Amino acid sequence: MPYYIYKVGPLSILNKQAQADNFKEAKAVANELRKGLDPSTGTVIKMIFAENELQAEDTLSQLREVDITTYAGDDY
Repeated sequence: MPYYIYKVGPLSILNKQAQADNFKEAKAVANELRKGLDPSTGTVIKMIFAENELQAEDTLSQLREVDITTYAGDDY
């Protein structure tokens, strides 16, 4: 399965940037893309391991639940 590298912009708009066959190559591409980003735009680079492009985009589009006890400390 390949690695897909996406630019995720405001409003979670996905824009595929690259695809790599192994982790080392994908990480190098993602790090190079991150160097050119302006942090004030809210755009991030995400790398995902998936069977195909559709699965990668579906996974990146899903909202992740946050366990607030992780951030609450001992005061809960």
